[in-house]
Amino acid sequence: MDRNSSATGKNIHQVSPAEKLPAPLVPRTEVLDPFDYVQTRIVPLRADHLERHRIVAYNKNSNMKWPFDLLRTQVLQAMEENGWRTLAITSPTPAAGKTVLAVNLAMSIARNTNKTALLVDFDLRRPRVGSTLGLSMEKALNELLSDKARLDEVLVNPELPRFVVLPTREPIALSTEMLSSPRVSNLITDLRERYDERICIFDLPPLLSSDDAITVLPKIDCVLLVVANGVNSKKDIEDCLYHLGSANLVGAVLNKAEAETREYY
Repeated sequence: MDRNSSATGKNIHQVSPAEKLPAPLVPRTEVLDPFDYVQTRIVPLRADHLERHRIVAYNKNSNMKWPFDLLRTQVLQAMEENGWRTLAITSPTPAAGKTVLAVNLAMSIARNTNKTALLVDFDLRRPRVGSTLGLSMEKALNELLSDKARLDEVLVNPELPRFVVLPTREPIALSTEMLSSPRVSNLITDLRERYDERICIFDLPPLLSSDDAITVLPKIDCVLLVVANGVNSKKDIEDCLYHLGSANLVGAVLNKAEAETREYY
C-alpha cells in the first residue's frame, strides 16, 4: 500500500503475507551539486573595488576580459594534454602584474568551464590576492600553517560559482623554510587531489627577488611566467629561463603592453 494512503475498517482489502511485511527503511541522502559550498565561507565582492584593481574577468559582459579567456583556453589545453592540475604564476620582478593576472585567469576558468578554480596566495613575503579582491581575512593561510585553523575555515568563495580562494593575510616569517616544508608539500597534494575537476593556481613570489619560488616550483605541475613590458629586461627573462630549466613552462605572458583595437561579435 502507498504509505501516504489511509484506510478504514470497512475498506481494508485482502493482502498476501508478503504485502504485510513492512517496507525496508532506506536512509535518506541528500545529493549535493558538485559545486555546492557546504563549509566554504561566502564573501561578496564589490564591483568598484575590483575595477580599481583591474579585475575584469568578474564581469562576464566586459569586453576587456577576452585576453584572459584566450589565455585560459591555451593554458587549460596544455594542462589537460599533460594531466597537470596545479599551475604556478610568477614573474621576474615585482610590479609585473602577476597577481592581477592570476586572479583574472582563475575567474575566467571558473566562469567559462566545467572546472573549479582554486587560487592560493603563496607570495608569503608580499601577499596581494586577498587585498586585490577586497576580502575580509579573519582567518587565512597564516592560521592554517600555524595550526590555528582548519582548511575549511580559511577557504573563501568570493560569490562566484566554482571559484575558491585561499588568501594570505600578512607576510609570513622564514617564508623559504615554510615553502620547502612537508606541511606545504602536504597542503599542495591535498588541494590537488581533493577534487578531480579542480585547477589549483598558486600566486608565487617573483623569481629573481628571492629563492621562495624556486623552492616550491618542483612541487607544482607547471608554471606561467608574467613579463611586464617596459619593466623587465632581456636579461631578466634569460635569468628566469635559466631558473625554470627543469620546470614545465606552459608559456610567458607579455603584460602591460598596448592593446590593439579589435572588433567583437
